[in-house]
Amino acid sequence: MREEEVVFTRVLLVGVDTGEEQDFEHSMEELKSLAEAAYKKPVGIIVQRMETVNKALYIGTGKVSEVREYAAQCEAEEIVFDNALSPSQIRNLARELELPILDRTNLILDIFAIRARTREAKLQVETAKLQYMLPRLVGMRENLSRQGGTGGSMSNKGAGETKLELDRRKIEHRISELKKELEAVSKTRETMRKKRSQSRVPQVALVGYTNAGKSTIMNRMVNLYGESSEKTVLEKDMLFATLDTSVRSIHTGDNKPFFLSDTVGFIHKLPHGLVKAFQSTLEEVKYADLLVQVVDFSDEHYRTQMEVTAETLRELEAGDIPQIIVYNKSDKCNMEDLPRRKGNQIYMSATSGCGIDDLIEMIKEHIYADLIETHFLIPYEKGGIASYLMESAVVRNKEYCEQGIRLEVECHRSDAEKYATYQCD
Repeated sequence: MREEEVVFTRVLLVGVDTGEEQDFEHSMEELKSLAEAAYKKPVGIIVQRMETVNKALYIGTGKVSEVREYAAQCEAEEIVFDNALSPSQIRNLARELELPILDRTNLILDIFAIRARTREAKLQVETAKLQYMLPRLVGMRENLSRQGGTGGSMSNKGAGETKLELDRRKIEHRISELKKELEAVSKTRETMRKKRSQSRVPQVALVGYTNAGKSTIMNRMVNLYGESSEKTVLEKDMLFATLDTSVRSIHTGDNKPFFLSDTVGFIHKLPHGLVKAFQSTLEEVKYADLLVQVVDFSDEHYRTQMEVTAETLRELEAGDIPQIIVYNKSDKCNMEDLPRRKGNQIYMSATSGCGIDDLIEMIKEHIYADLIETHFLIPYEKGGIASYLMESAVVRNKEYCEQGIRLEVECHRSDAEKYATYQCD
């Protein structure tokens, strides 16, 4: 869909600052970006400061009139709140304001529905949307006709747009169907993951906040060392440009290949339902040998974004996996002498390609840390062993002697132990 073909919905953004939010203003700025990513045009922002939110209306009763009047003045078509609303709050607000009500969770679900491309992503998004809708049916009747579709058999037009008469039983039945389909897709992904694991090629996952530059880094590596430059992924300066986890094989020509996966970006207040729905996809992170956390160093809130990433990784049971920290977009901070390496950190610019080779070297240093240098003398009748070592190890020197093939290699410690019988000085 070309952007010029999209009719942007006019929305009014509303937030409540209780003082608990570490950076409330940034959260509202992010809400604005999320709205734009969902093809909505923010036409106004209203903020209320309260010690606690109103259980019935989220905002104070007096503020409701102000929101209603302002929405009419700026001709807003929807009202978006910067937090998850309860089913009763959505119902009450829709009745009082007489406009469709969205919360941050619903907004992110809409973005995911727009971005989903593969069958697996569409199934995952539809599952999350229906699980979100289920307890909110009464308050979402008007919203249902507005929402975009996610595909699947629920309707040719999409899950959100269709059948206002869908009742709880039908939604639960559809969720059950979706879960069965996802289980089948998940088994296929698991089979592929096992094959990669059996190949003994290390697995590296790019993780981090949305729009930090993960896809750009993957594309630079694929263009340089991938099997085909046609294997690049969508690269765009927008929130959640990439939803589908892509895995690519990176070969640098030194017998130290690795699988690189680009995962869905994280964000503050990422709906738990989405994390759960995308569990099979995000497991690429859980089973990685190394995580490369990509950080937008030019964003003044990058430390908060790193905290969100750390929290999400813990939720995925991937918090203890070794990491390299990539401070991307460092060129925007007027840093000189890029790239800069400091321990397991690197300051670089993926857009210009500055630091890509250094990052690859850092990755290989981590994932091939158990390589040792040794010598083998393989008898000619054991040619299979020699072939295996020449394919899987880094061969420094090869010599054909009277007794067999003499190899000077850098190989896995486990291979050195397995073929210790043929080691020589």
